[in-house]
Amino acid sequence: QVQLVESGGGVVQAGGSLRLSCAASGRTFDNYMLGWFRQPPGKNREFVASINWSDGSTSYADSVKGRFSFSSDNAENMVYLQMNSLKSEDTAVYYCAVRRVPGRVYSYWGQGTQVTVSS
Repeated sequence: QVQLVESGGGVVQAGGSLRLSCAASGRTFDNYMLGWFRQPPGKNREFVASINWSDGSTSYADSVKGRFSFSSDNAENMVYLQMNSLKSEDTAVYYCAVRRVPGRVYSYWGQGTQVTVSS
């Protein structure tokens, strides 16, 4: 059974940095996409970024381009989201999720980790 566990959230001042981690287990992820999503207070969940585990290709929401970046440890099925130059509007619960490639639906989700950026 696929399990995703996020960690690394916390409280940081505007302009600071955090690194989120997503630990994936339960299968091999050679043909999977891992995505990060976030849900700000009182708003809908939105896409943040994704990485194709097979070829390493990445995609970022316009709102985080140039500030957020991926790294990964494929041997350990760990994916990291480095978040720099954080803004108050980045405050949200952050979730990692996986889907098959090709595919459209993210089938497995983590429990989320809270990121709070204070201004």
